[in-house]
Amino acid sequence: MLAVLQKLGWFFKLERKRYIIAISILIICGILEVLPPMMVGRSIDNIQLGSMTKSSMVVVLLQLGGLTVLTYLLSYIWQYKLFGAAFVVEKMKRSRLMRHFLRMTPSFYERNRTGDLMARATNDLQALSVTVGFGLLTFIDSTLWMATLLVTMSILVSWKLTLVSVLPLPIMAILVSLYGKWIHSRFSDAQNAFGDMNDGVLETISGIRVTRAYVQERAAERRFADVTGDVLAKNIAVVRIDALFEPTVKIFVGASYLIGLGYGAYLVYNNELTVGGLVSFNVYLGMLIWPMFAIGEMINIMQRGNASLDRVIETLGAKPDVPEPIDPVSMAQSGRIEFQNVTFRYPSSSVDNLKEIAFSLEQGQTLGIVGRTGSGKTTLIKQLLREYPPGQGRITIAGNPLDRIDMDALKSWYGYVPQEQFLFSRTVRSNIMFGRDKATDNELENAIAASAFKKDITFLPGGLSTLVGERGVALSGGQKQRVSIARALIADPDILMLDDAMSAVDARTEAEIIANIRGERAGKTTLIATHRLSAIVHADWILVLDEGEIVEQGTHETLMRRQGWYKEQYERQQIEQAIE
Repeated sequence: MLAVLQKLGWFFKLERKRYIIAISILIICGILEVLPPMMVGRSIDNIQLGSMTKSSMVVVLLQLGGLTVLTYLLSYIWQYKLFGAAFVVEKMKRSRLMRHFLRMTPSFYERNRTGDLMARATNDLQALSVTVGFGLLTFIDSTLWMATLLVTMSILVSWKLTLVSVLPLPIMAILVSLYGKWIHSRFSDAQNAFGDMNDGVLETISGIRVTRAYVQERAAERRFADVTGDVLAKNIAVVRIDALFEPTVKIFVGASYLIGLGYGAYLVYNNELTVGGLVSFNVYLGMLIWPMFAIGEMINIMQRGNASLDRVIETLGAKPDVPEPIDPVSMAQSGRIEFQNVTFRYPSSSVDNLKEIAFSLEQGQTLGIVGRTGSGKTTLIKQLLREYPPGQGRITIAGNPLDRIDMDALKSWYGYVPQEQFLFSRTVRSNIMFGRDKATDNELENAIAASAFKKDITFLPGGLSTLVGERGVALSGGQKQRVSIARALIADPDILMLDDAMSAVDARTEAEIIANIRGERAGKTTLIATHRLSAIVHADWILVLDEGEIVEQGTHETLMRRQGWYKEQYERQQIEQAIE
């Protein structure tokens, strides 16, 4: 039950000043709140004895009013401190999760669904926030506040009456503890179901065009109904247990009241307790109702928070497949790229996806990578990106092993345009400037011109201020590719990698972009993976891949003389282009 508080010990230490102030004031408030019933009881006894005067009654009323104002002010302070901390821990955990997500490699996102990760960053952290705020309050109320009341009732009223009245509490504690165990497991299932639902919604919205194209709207509705039905069923299972807390507490609180009234009347009858004492005791017993309820609430909230925290810790505990180098090599700039018999296999693959890849590329040269679909072109480029654990062989840049180079320095050299372009739901300008947010207007215009996107701007309703929509839905495939190329070019990277980045543009536009890149990037390294061989005719070296192996390599002229796949494919594409 208290495991969640132990797991959050680091936060309580970090914010110990806040919690010391909040808990200290909360205890003081608890002590102040036990005084009015005692004062009322004594006043009743004084009235019964005829010793209460008008002046003494005024004094008592002023004292009660002063205690009320003081308690109000102190309650404001402890609530501000305590519940403020709840939002602090939620922000810290959410920021830590975001940093963690940014460090993770593609294999992490292959193992974890986006919807479930979103649920952990929202619902689970919200449950954790409630635990640190309201949960901690119920913990204090169900322990310190209850202890304060019981001690007061025992010392100032009657220890016999107090002892007899609390006899039902141990049974209640056993029952609510059992409910807590059920809540933990069922709440974990409910949160997992919520993650599945999130993932389904995200997938449906992202693929809405495909869904409509295949007239699968009703099928999507049925699938979503099944998912939401599962979420409902698992949350109802949580509510069934949650609903047991209040009736259980009410039954045992009622039993305490009956015992207190019955045995209290007996003590008054035998002159072991005054009428004022019995009134005070019943007021204290009424004040004890909330701590009794707090026991149930505490276990409920703590178990929910513990389940959510376990899910968050599980996510944060995932280690990147490609860790930062322990002793990184200091390099000011990139240089010669060399692959030395590199063999690589994806973690989910049963065969080698690259086999004995060996080549070298001097700084400032252009490398063309071609081959059939699935031949390993993208996989080869991803070796430089270090998205997966290295395989066999060695990759070096400027003579230094790739896995020894600082990751931030390495990525700062790269400009990467993948096959599947991703645009943020912002303006065209913002998407291009993402490559270098401090670029000047002149650099922006040059990048747009180099990517052959300038003529398209006039057709956009808002020009560069046009919102591209979710994942660039407002732009065509060719426009998205050219915006992505402009984003890479504006960064002016040492190494530009184009992974089939011009498949959606026509041959003339592609030729214009290639010519612009050659002119703009003189002296800088470029890697181009493509199906259209005209894009790499100018390359200093060309690799032809098939099933992860280099089957041909050389310059365009050399490969044309070999009568192999490259020559056959190039001539076929030239004929098709001429016909078009």
